[in-house]
Amino acid sequence: MKLYLAPGACSLADHIALHEAGLEFERIRVDIPTRRTESGDDFTKVNPKGYIPALVLDDGTVLTENAAILTWVAERAPQLAPGGELGRVRLAEMLSFIGAELHKLLIRSIFPTGDQEKQIVDEVAAQRFAYLAERLDGDYLFGREMSVADAYLYVMLRWAKALNLPLPDPLPAYFDRVEARPAVQLALRHEGLS
Repeated sequence: MKLYLAPGACSLADHIALHEAGLEFERIRVDIPTRRTESGDDFTKVNPKGYIPALVLDDGTVLTENAAILTWVAERAPQLAPGGELGRVRLAEMLSFIGAELHKLLIRSIFPTGDQEKQIVDEVAAQRFAYLAERLDGDYLFGREMSVADAYLYVMLRWAKALNLPLPDPLPAYFDRVEARPAVQLALRHEGLS
């Protein structure tokens, strides 16, 4: 398998999840502005959307979008998904929330069209983080075990910290707990972030 990524970008969530699952894969860096891989190849031939992440499976199938890749990883490593009758649905719900309500929102904070937009976006982000802080169910989003959704939330918290957005308790301790995991540390080293 090949994971196309950019250091510190949202693809870090997939990178972490693949390590957590114990799956073997090659990492290929993509320069987002030029859409070129580290070897100079045209990334749009892998993902015509032109953005990361992209996961090329051994049979050549290409998966894009964090929610899809993370769901695929969880299907191969069920310990990375919540259990129970509604486990898959709850995972889809959380991945959708993180992708739509945090990921896209934080991108607007990183690249605002003006100061007023940044202020509004940061206020909404604070509300979204407060919502998640109130719903942490144990050490991780779904209880005592790490899930692929935790990998995605961890990346959003990294971005929030870089933007100096305040994180309500218990999110700072949660961030530290996720970051201390060996799979997270390995992904950070691979991406030159530690």
